[in-house]
Amino acid sequence: MTDIIPLRRALISVSDKSGIVDFASALAGADCALISTGGTAGLLREAGLKVADVSDVTGFPEMMDGRVKTLHPKVHGGLLALRDKDDHRAAMDAHDIEGIDLLCVNLYPFEATVAAGADAETVIENIDIGGPAMIRSAAKNHRYVTVLTDAEDYARVLDDLLAHGGTTLETRRMLAAKAFQRTAAYDAAIGQWFAGQQDNPLPKRFSLAGEQVQSCRYGENPHQQAAFYRSTPPRPGVASATQLQGKELSYNNLNDTDAAYELISDLPADQPAVAIIKHANPCGVATGATLLEAYKRALMCDPVSAFGGIVAVNQPLDGDTAAAITEVFTEVVIAPTVSDDARAIFAKKKNLRLLEAGALADPAQAGMTVKTLAGGFLVQSRDTAVITEADLRVVTKRAPTPGEIADMLFAFQVAKHVKSNAIVYARGSMTVGIGAGQMNRRDSSRIAAIRAGEAAEAARAAASFATDSVVASDAFFPFADGLLAAAEAGATAVIQPGGSVRDDEVIAAADAAGLAMVFTDRRHFRH
Repeated sequence: MTDIIPLRRALISVSDKSGIVDFASALAGADCALISTGGTAGLLREAGLKVADVSDVTGFPEMMDGRVKTLHPKVHGGLLALRDKDDHRAAMDAHDIEGIDLLCVNLYPFEATVAAGADAETVIENIDIGGPAMIRSAAKNHRYVTVLTDAEDYARVLDDLLAHGGTTLETRRMLAAKAFQRTAAYDAAIGQWFAGQQDNPLPKRFSLAGEQVQSCRYGENPHQQAAFYRSTPPRPGVASATQLQGKELSYNNLNDTDAAYELISDLPADQPAVAIIKHANPCGVATGATLLEAYKRALMCDPVSAFGGIVAVNQPLDGDTAAAITEVFTEVVIAPTVSDDARAIFAKKKNLRLLEAGALADPAQAGMTVKTLAGGFLVQSRDTAVITEADLRVVTKRAPTPGEIADMLFAFQVAKHVKSNAIVYARGSMTVGIGAGQMNRRDSSRIAAIRAGEAAEAARAAASFATDSVVASDAFFPFADGLLAAAEAGATAVIQPGGSVRDDEVIAAADAAGLAMVFTDRRHFRH
């Protein structure tokens, strides 16, 4: 076996026809015979190329609305035959099978069809059968066959052809790997769609599919490799965003930006809101009459941590807000849309990464989240729960005021996006103190109170920002100490899931402190 395989005969059948005429013309110019199907054959003939129909090769016409056209021994025999085995050569001669040296196939646009919201019948008709079968045959036999599934690889094959008169084994191995990765991702997308049509979206076998859209310089740390993969269809946010300016997004930038946009998408879209994220945790979240007001209020919560953070907004980003953001060193800004004025202002900060997501994410959209473990992974449905006033259960002697209820709902929604154990102080629909990721809830309460005091000092306020605030806990208080720490900080009302064996003790402590407390009967752990 030689390392170089000449290209004498190619089968081309593509759904995405980008660049195919130029590629096929180059092959024909190198005396490679062309075989094709349907629309691809017609396009190549229009370009003046000589093309044989697959039906002429197989002796069978395309049938059943094109469902059957390449599933034939003369196709798969030509792809799978080992050219150096005498019995394979004898079988080819006996059955009039000619070898196929190059297969160029991309698949029916199943993922795009699903993303477009097509009906089930249309989706099913866009499940390719013959394409994956041919791709797998050619990739298995890459010792002799070059398989192409991506237009970006046409140039490499033509470079090989020009330099060597055929393709190298190195090129064929690389293309075979891409081919199997493509069919695996394609089948995974189909499997996920079928699972979504059933009551149980967690099948016995769960496959992930994604397309690499960015190779990161490194992962969380410089010694780790990383890449960003986009699933289909992408959820609005970092995966759908267009980067308008700035340095390439790092692994940590991408992770933090996703956390920021998921949080901001969870807040009511009809009121301007801003979230500032650092290390995947919010350090300030607020609403306002304008986006500028919301940003200033969010920044007040923890201006120290906001340095080098990620800013997400839920309204079209205007020039006044952009100008305020540029006063603080910011790594990434993401918005549904960005005005021309804002773009011009950010352009002066060349390294700031500016993203336009196109839309807010739907907080109620079903989906799965995945966490890797050693030797496996965990899959769960997205936390789509949104607590409303009707869900609240007052458990203390004092009922909360309407203003406290509004702040509690806001704080509890923010707590959903804070790493557990999570404590959030809020007042006037702005966070005034956030405690994240501590091993016990009391320490989270204390840290949040410290942040509220520091923010008040920075603003030269007369009292801690926690004074007359509400406090939200992502899970129940197992002991009264965390609640008492909130009361000592100045909180007047508490929202928590409840469900502790010591709920009576915690309720009694709240009553003794004059707090109003409500249970949601639903927690928001985020690990």
